[in-house]
Amino acid sequence: MQLPYVYRVTKYDPADRDAHGYYTGSEDTVSDHGEVEASYLQAVAAFARDTGVHHLAVREPQVPSIAHFGVEPPVDGFGLDGLFPAGPAGFYDGAEVSLEIGLQLVRAMLRDNGAWCRLETEGTFAVHVGWDQYLYISSSRPCEEALAHTRELGLFPERVDASPYAFEAEEEEHVTQRPSDDDFWADLHRAVANGSAGILEETYLEGASRWHHLDRDTVDTIRAGVAPRARLAVWPPLSSDINAVLEALPAEGLVEGVWQDNDGRIHSALADETAFPELTARMRSARAAALLSAYAGESVPLFTAVMPDNDGVLRARWRTEPTPSDRNWALRHPRR
Repeated sequence: MQLPYVYRVTKYDPADRDAHGYYTGSEDTVSDHGEVEASYLQAVAAFARDTGVHHLAVREPQVPSIAHFGVEPPVDGFGLDGLFPAGPAGFYDGAEVSLEIGLQLVRAMLRDNGAWCRLETEGTFAVHVGWDQYLYISSSRPCEEALAHTRELGLFPERVDASPYAFEAEEEEHVTQRPSDDDFWADLHRAVANGSAGILEETYLEGASRWHHLDRDTVDTIRAGVAPRARLAVWPPLSSDINAVLEALPAEGLVEGVWQDNDGRIHSALADETAFPELTARMRSARAAALLSAYAGESVPLFTAVMPDNDGVLRARWRTEPTPSDRNWALRHPRR
């Protein structure tokens, strides 16, 4: 839902923009970790106060994966340390946080060294951070007092039509997203029993996944521990022919190595050709392994799903890439 009032809040004076809107002044594009950063946070608090918001929901949370593109170095814990009672596991899509914790998440985004998300109160308020200290705040109200206070803080709020970082649903050929409901888990049980399924990928944050070994005795336990709103992908069993797996490494490109060590745990790592020697060394002593292409359409899981909420409603906005099996499922379950 597009809120009626959207503001771009920055430390960049509009007077220092060229005819194309590009900033040409002397302000740095990183956080000062000080007075200016504090002004950003005070501005967010002022808009939330003007809107009557005291709690926010985390949406589409993500952390860096193979590459870190931020302008500051990554930090341990992705800037989440101490923010959630359950630790980083509390950072998931739909998690409700106080405004105070929300401001700390905004601080982490301003520092561009770890976690990122959209923070929203449905139908009322939204805030997120883009590149180069561009803060976007949306509200159901004009927030005149917050605008005045933001200017007093030395920042520049500008009315815009929409944030370029607002969530946009991808209508993938209008394929209905499959939820990981009872039918999904029943299908998974059958796939494990007939030997076609062997591992489950649980993407609990954008950029972070857990892998689970599947057998008849583990499926229900895995289901009980899946993170809220996680995306799930079911893959064939790993291969015990490690030499054949490693010989399939391409000369270059991006691959994900998945392997099971001798104590049964499954690990994964994204690597390009510069990291293939290290990946090979880690996988050579594995019990079983597989290589998955990181390029769309080249490695396709058996079927996928997204975890619904406890009431059975699928509220997660992110989607899995539909497989042939998912499309067949969608034909049997048209949208209502």
